[in-house]
Amino acid sequence: MARLRATPRLPAGQGRIEAIDLARGVAIALMILSHAVSGLLGIRQVPDWGMVPIHLLTKFSSSLFITVFGIALAVAFLPKTDAPDWPRRRLKLMLRGFEVLFWYKVLTVVEMLPLYSAPDILDTLLYRRFPIWVEILGFYAIALLWLPWVLPLWRRLPLWARCAGPLLVALVAGWLERHFAFWGIEPLKAILVEDADHYAWGQLSRLPLVMVGLLIGEAVLCCYRRPPARRRLALVLAAAGAVMLLGFVAISLPGLDEALVAVAWNVGKHPPALAFMLFSLGGALVILALCLLGGERGAAALGPITTIGSDALMAFIFHIVVIFLGFRFLFEAWQVYAYPQVLGIGLALILATAGWIALTRWIRERK
Repeated sequence: MARLRATPRLPAGQGRIEAIDLARGVAIALMILSHAVSGLLGIRQVPDWGMVPIHLLTKFSSSLFITVFGIALAVAFLPKTDAPDWPRRRLKLMLRGFEVLFWYKVLTVVEMLPLYSAPDILDTLLYRRFPIWVEILGFYAIALLWLPWVLPLWRRLPLWARCAGPLLVALVAGWLERHFAFWGIEPLKAILVEDADHYAWGQLSRLPLVMVGLLIGEAVLCCYRRPPARRRLALVLAAAGAVMLLGFVAISLPGLDEALVAVAWNVGKHPPALAFMLFSLGGALVILALCLLGGERGAAALGPITTIGSDALMAFIFHIVVIFLGFRFLFEAWQVYAYPQVLGIGLALILATAGWIALTRWIRERK
């Protein structure tokens, strides 16, 4: 009982944890593959063997990306929330939020330029509607503007409250999405808890994933540099992910095949539904467990993926520009290639993204 009432005691000075970069890189690599297929071909043109299993596996991406966001916050900033220089660190996080917000708006124009008229683009920039492929950056930007203010509160909460928090917030967000109209302002509802008519990532509806990431990040801080403890943590995460995947199977029977196809078609992604989240988060936790188990050796072995994860914003900028400004706008390559070709483009783009990040980093170091 004493442990349930305890606040976290977090060691500082862990340095960069490359296994976290690897997990983030896996999330972005899956995202690049999904965006290449949907951005150059459209999922309605994907053959059945492409939807399941290939496009289905990309559904782990969003939950993994947001959970790793929470882990990174815990590892890099949570131990320092009571330090004298916390206001400076909080400002650093918020400035990063404004930087992401800037690129979110720029990439919104890039995404929409080949597809929409100028008035539609302006409406999207003014939050009257939402883009699709770059909307995750919008969530990330807004979260960075307010989460730094609540991180000190999170650290003061007892363990039982931190563990119960994700479930409580998920229930509140679900109730608000179904029963509260937000004064008829659909964009506000979409930003906070999501709306069926808008492709947006809700701050409250996705906050439980960030909170789960914060909890995992606390454990990573305490366990990562001790291999036996890290292996136990990886086993717990893998077991939790497996239970969620089995839960998805259980609620999907006897129509499991139809349920897998529905998840591949994004049914239940916005707003989040139980079946989709069990599948997405379950797979994300298994991937995260494997990355932690591999540690620095695994990160080195999968160097291009780790490189992508080490600079998520640059990776996002690069692949969106290539797909939408390059292929769709300049080369007019919408539905020009067959599915296997688009799949190959996506895989090549993953490597190209890693190469671009490595090149720009090499140039900066030489300066």
